[in-house]
This record gives sequence, structure tokens and C-alpha cells, in this order.
Amino acid sequence: MEILTHGLPTIPQRAAYLLMSEPHERDAEILRQSLCSARVEGNTLIEIICTRTLTDLNLIKQAYRARYNSELEQEITSRTGNSTSFKEALVAILSSIRYDGVRANTSMAMCDAKMIFEAMECGKSIDRKTILSLISSKSREQLRAIFASFKQLYGHELSKSLKRERFGEFGKEVQRIIRCVQFPDKYLSKQLRMALKNGDAKEVLIRIVIARVGIDIKNINSAFAAKTGWSLESLIRTEFCNGIEIDAITADLLIRLLQFS
Repeated sequence: MEILTHGLPTIPQRAAYLLMSEPHERDAEILRQSLCSARVEGNTLIEIICTRTLTDLNLIKQAYRARYNSELEQEITSRTGNSTSFKEALVAILSSIRYDGVRANTSMAMCDAKMIFEAMECGKSIDRKTILSLISSKSREQLRAIFASFKQLYGHELSKSLKRERFGEFGKEVQRIIRCVQFPDKYLSKQLRMALKNGDAKEVLIRIVIARVGIDIKNINSAFAAKTGWSLESLIRTEFCNGIEIDAITADLLIRLLQFS
């Protein structure tokens, strides 16, 4: 029951399909769907690419190649419009030579934080090459240590600094990616809040709950509750428990996943 070629599945079918799929196969399809939408879903691309481990990303790229006879990096480059900065940053993550699971080196993080500051402040424009090199060569643990060191040294989050007007499109796009790497729970919580405003919360709820159970769903729940006052369970009940039996089945499945995570 491939998402893109067999019509639109019902909500329970969609949830069951994603739950039963191999994670890398599921993520490859979601990325394809995001890239092939009438308007590329950049936030979903960031969500998948920036929250998966290096091993996960390699499996996703293999699955994408096998299923669609195309390289994921090339697809991102060709399908994401005119935003060169967005392409560069996502491809840097995908082409990473980092090693996940290694304990962060705090001394090196301080040095790298200073290097980022110099790349931002010591020229007429931002040194894109230095920042992209760091993104592509450091593990997520090390990147988070670098971002924490930056705040410790300079008193504010790197992601906020990059939003300054002088850094242009590159700063804004890299800021989004850094935010997801540094605080994935907050980023995914924001995805849910945006989906509520746009009226497509069911799809995002299914995707995030199934993908993040056993990883960081409790942190996402806390981040969501901190901003809205709602738990994910209450959101699921609001979105799915509407008197329609098939939606109630999906709600029961998602709530059970939350309870056992």
C-alpha cells in the first residue's frame, strides 16, 4: 500500500502502514511525498533528516535509491526550488561523515563555538563554508555541545543569532536546521502546533507519534504541553474521537503507543 501510487488510504490504514513499515522505508516514502508535493514540505524534510542517526540516514538513502532509482541528495537539489541555502544545509547533513553515539568533547566544542562566532562576525558576510563543514562533520551530540558552548560564551543561542538580517537567507535556513538538531522535541512540538493551525494535525500526529515512540516522544509531549497546556493524548482525543469509528480506532492505536513508550 505505497502512499504515492495506490490512492489515498484511510486514516487507520495510513497509521497501520507506517507502524508496520521498516523505519527507513517509511522515511524514504515520507521524504518522497514531501519532495513531490505541489509545494515542497521543507519542514518535513528537516524533521526527517535532522532527527535521524547517521546509520538511519544511510539506510534511508539506500531505500530511496532502490525504490525511486534516484539519489536523495540530487532530488533535494533539483526539487527544492531556488533556495540554495536550504539545499546546501540539508545536503551537508545527508553527506555527513559524523559518528553518532560518541561522547561530546567539551573542549573541542568550545573551540568550534569560537570558530562559528568568527565565521559570523569577522567578515563582511557569513563564512558559509566553515559553518556547513561543521554541520556535516560533527555528530549530533557534538553539535549540541557546540551550540551549548556558543550560548555559554556569547550569552545567546546560535539559532537566534543566525536570524539577523545581515545573514540573509543562509542564516534563516541554517537556523531552522540547527534548531531541529539542538532541540528536536521542541521542533517536533512546533510541527504539531503548526499542523493544528493548518488543519492537517492528523497526518503529523500519526507520523510523529509512530516515528518517535521509544525515542523522545515523552520529551515532545512535555514540549507540546508547555506551549499549549495540552498533552499529546488530549490532542489525539480531540482530533480523532469525533464519533467516526475508523478515527476512534486510530486514536486507540496512538494512545496505546504513547502509554507503552
